[in-house]
Amino acid sequence: MKDNTKRKIRRLSLLLFVLYILLLVYFLFFSEEYGRIATEERMYRYNLIPFVEIRRFWVYRKQLGVLAVFTNIFGNVIGFIPYGFILPVINRKCRSGFFIILSGFMLSLFVETVQLVTKAGCFDVDDLILNTLGAAVGYLAFAVCNYLRRKHYGKAI
Repeated sequence: MKDNTKRKIRRLSLLLFVLYILLLVYFLFFSEEYGRIATEERMYRYNLIPFVEIRRFWVYRKQLGVLAVFTNIFGNVIGFIPYGFILPVINRKCRSGFFIILSGFMLSLFVETVQLVTKAGCFDVDDLILNTLGAAVGYLAFAVCNYLRRKHYGKAI
């Protein structure tokens, strides 16, 4: 692949990554549709026991509705897939699966902590698990795409 093409791909990826981070911040801290409540009603909420909320959403899925279950369980995974996919494209130093998973976990921990401190949401260990899984799935998708591209073109980006 030509150097000019690689440069364009990295620039586009950087733009997409910035857009992704902005959307992530909006949905995690400001969107009223995703559990953000009025300032007067805010209080400290947290779950430190793994799989409690995941299990609760699954057990009460008929009462909560498909959208609530999908948003909570799959939304947390889907929300971090771009992180695991785009970051290795932007920076070659970020191509370690361990780095992506660890940094995805750290980003998720930061987000959950900010949600707790600002009372903009709930600190949920299940969200940490699902977000980290999303970063891992994104990296796996990157690794597969990179393997197929290298097999077709020969060299890495």
